[in-house]
Amino acid sequence: MTDPRAAVAAVVDPEIRVVTIDELGILRSVDEDPGTGRVVVTITPTYTGCPAMDVIRADIRRALTAAGHPDAEVRTVYAPAWSTDWISEGGRAKLSAAGIAPPAPAARDGGVVALTLSVRCPRCGSPETEQVSRFGSTACKALWRCRSCSEPFDHLKAL
Repeated sequence: MTDPRAAVAAVVDPEIRVVTIDELGILRSVDEDPGTGRVVVTITPTYTGCPAMDVIRADIRRALTAAGHPDAEVRTVYAPAWSTDWISEGGRAKLSAAGIAPPAPAARDGGVVALTLSVRCPRCGSPETEQVSRFGSTACKALWRCRSCSEPFDHLKAL
């Protein structure tokens, strides 16, 4: 049997295939009952009504079965609501490398909160960008264009 946490953490997000559900912050917990071996996974969708959740639950069950944990429960919780602050640094780097501009994390020290006036282009780094559409390839992304390199890109909406 493989570690259930490692198996679930490796599940790739079906809409943003460059990051795992762990890197995206969807994966909340993986608990294994030491007596029965039953695994309970807790996830939070990026937004209520996310169409990818059925696929994510099926992929989690498939990963756990392959890891030797066929008796698993996947729970979906909505509180606290998912936040883009839950995206890991590695996840942010992967998004950017794939041409998806991740939102900046919120201030953690209770100090100054950064105000985003523009989104930096993930391809050339220019702040000279403009929003083309509030809706991108998925509901959690917006479509932007870089005025410097003229390339379009997705921006993960800050939630």
